[in-house]
Amino acid sequence: MSKRKIDETDRRILTILQNSGRISNADIARKVGMAPSAVLERVRKLESKGILVGYEAIVDPKSVGRSLTAFIYVNASEGVGATKTGAELANVPGVLEVHYCAGRDSYLIKVRCEDTDGLAIMLGIIGRIETVRDTNSTIVLNTIKESRAIPLGEDIGDGF
Repeated sequence: MSKRKIDETDRRILTILQNSGRISNADIARKVGMAPSAVLERVRKLESKGILVGYEAIVDPKSVGRSLTAFIYVNASEGVGATKTGAELANVPGVLEVHYCAGRDSYLIKVRCEDTDGLAIMLGIIGRIETVRDTNSTIVLNTIKESRAIPLGEDIGDGF
């Protein structure tokens, strides 16, 4: 897959939007030194090219009773490249991320639930998926950093 090209102005706009998705086009325009109509045109192009794929609200998990975070490795018995199990895992309530992996385990999933009892219930649901062979869970004690923002500066290989 080829790397989509964006210029420095697009990078600045994307960085601003990642940090504050509700910012107005006028405020973005002031920050990047452009007319609001030009910013709107660039944002629409980024959306139509599939570079900017959405906007979301960030909810404090503790305030809605989801204070336990865990990562679960899932070993599944399906052929190489098959991701049916992944689709089933994605439908389990409380599963936030599903990653198909190389290595011993087939998937790494991130979950949020109320407490260890909730995690036990979730593991029971996951264990009932026909192709799941075993799981290995890690409970998060404290989150130091959590972000979906993609760094848009230099590449890591370029000293970033």
